[in-house]
Amino acid sequence: MGNGPFMQEQPPQEVPPELDAGTSDQPGQERTRRGPLARFFGVLGPGLVTGAADDDPSGIATYSQAGAMYGNSMLWTVPLTLPLMMAVQEICDRMALASGDSLGRLIRRHFSRGFRVAIGVLLVFLIVANVLNIAADLNAIGEGMYLLHLGPAVMWSAIAGIVIAVAITGGSFAMIGRVFKWLCLVLLVYIAVLFVSHVNWADVGRGLVGVGMKPTPAFLGLVVGVLGTTISPYMFFWQSAQRVEELRAEERGGDRAPALEDRPRSEARRRLRNGRLDVFTGMAFSVLIMFAIIASSAATLGAHHTAITSAADAAKALQPIAGSYAGMLFALGFIGSGVLAVPVLAASGAAGMAGLLNKDWGLDRGARRAPLFYILLALGIIVGTILAVADKNPIDLLVFSAIVNGIAAGPFLIVLMLIARSRTIMGEHVNGRLANAMGWIATAVMCVAGAYGTWFTLAGG
Repeated sequence: MGNGPFMQEQPPQEVPPELDAGTSDQPGQERTRRGPLARFFGVLGPGLVTGAADDDPSGIATYSQAGAMYGNSMLWTVPLTLPLMMAVQEICDRMALASGDSLGRLIRRHFSRGFRVAIGVLLVFLIVANVLNIAADLNAIGEGMYLLHLGPAVMWSAIAGIVIAVAITGGSFAMIGRVFKWLCLVLLVYIAVLFVSHVNWADVGRGLVGVGMKPTPAFLGLVVGVLGTTISPYMFFWQSAQRVEELRAEERGGDRAPALEDRPRSEARRRLRNGRLDVFTGMAFSVLIMFAIIASSAATLGAHHTAITSAADAAKALQPIAGSYAGMLFALGFIGSGVLAVPVLAASGAAGMAGLLNKDWGLDRGARRAPLFYILLALGIIVGTILAVADKNPIDLLVFSAIVNGIAAGPFLIVLMLIARSRTIMGEHVNGRLANAMGWIATAVMCVAGAYGTWFTLAGG
């Protein structure tokens, strides 16, 4: 795939097998042989974290609502979103690898001042959408703690916001990255439900190919929410930002993330391949969780097609595997995915705006070195905490935040695709035919979804 249609690239030099099995891309480090499984887990990073963060409480609530209200009839979004997510996030990752810059900084490099102002307005809209999502996720953490009988949800939402803000502004990037990876595992509980629920697999198959679609305003509005929580604009900024921070950690000297052109061709080829493996694994993981939640909710909650109004309602989907412990398992999933997603949401918008304004940014930077980034980061979590404490309907807020993300995604995809075709920025790693086609299909889908989501929201849906 390295020479294929994902990008236009000159034929790379072949890499001797004894070097290609190495453990590090950093110069001066001796390479050692590792098994295939160890190498596989070794390359997982920003792609996996982005995919897991995509299944935040907003996603869990939206998918649960889809299965509870419409059964398996919304499962066709699973095969639609997987290739589009893979294509979009691969482009984001390749842009960071090729340039050594984050998406916010690349927007500044590529567009004229007038366009940068317009994109800055879009970024403000994205930050607002992220704050709504943060509020929804903190609300969900509080609901999870309440399901565990540990006290009022409002109190725990406030505590979670404060603790996360302190941890992310005071912790090191390496520590945060390790925590993010382990928190991904909590989402596996949703897959287990499929093995013990009475899933109608024939109906699941019909749902995957679009049988049973209901072209009603409410159904289509929820489709926008499903698309918005799978192809979310904050993922674009986070993927590139975390990849750049990973590159900065390399011991190459200097403070700048090394671009592909700064590496030997064999090493650049390996970097691209590993990046794709990371991204594709993360997106597959994300969509597998999406499928499991919709199908299990359809099998357990969809019999009466009743809307979910609380976390306790959604927790009933886990009863076939957990019985009386369903609430506890659902609570742990809500809490873990929320703790994972809140820093990603806050940092993605902050990194995008700081990069656009040519200011320093990054979780691997201190507050003194990147003040604007940390101000925006802390402000997003603080405002989100206030909204979480004030809101009394967590499920509605979770689904609404997904619809807002669906509205915001289209314009940022246009920006992304215009940068990805620039040889000045991407060099020989510009989009190839396949990446171009899939990227523009994703853009068209999300623009249509965003237009409908705007109408649906303004019409009171």
